[in-house]
Amino acid sequence: MEIETLIRAIPDFPIPGILFRDITPLLKDKQGFRRTVDLFVERFSGRGIDYVVGIEARGYILGAPIAYAIGAGFIPVRKPGKLPHEKLSEEYALEYGTNSLEIHADAIGKGDRVLVVDDLLATGGTAAATARLLERLGADVDAFAFLVELTQLRGREALGGAEIVSFVAY
Repeated sequence: MEIETLIRAIPDFPIPGILFRDITPLLKDKQGFRRTVDLFVERFSGRGIDYVVGIEARGYILGAPIAYAIGAGFIPVRKPGKLPHEKLSEEYALEYGTNSLEIHADAIGKGDRVLVVDDLLATGGTAAATARLLERLGADVDAFAFLVELTQLRGREALGGAEIVSFVAY
């Protein structure tokens, strides 16, 4: 199964000039969703990952079943105002604005090995902000894993030396 055939392009979303890669048709497709999760699991099983860190919101959809399948815990990184306990916050730039992310201050311990998962790597701002949060907590980022990568936006350059994996490139 070619999962990229289940990803649709939506022009001018969320603002004019952006070509949004919509994974909802892939998530809807039973075999496509299973194959997608399996790609991540095949790549990261047996690596001693303690936690999968999913970036809100589509990173949760992929990250939780990946964590379950590889025997890791799942940690959400959220947009502001969603976490009820003591938290750390980090601001970042998007290709069309700015935002910030938060993580619970006790989510991860020093030396814990994490896999950061999201649906898409564009400029790398969101993933880099997540990495900064994890670094502040003392975590060891084993790898970043994305379903889709927009290569012309050169997001890999924002992510430093950790392994970066993507399965569909545009």
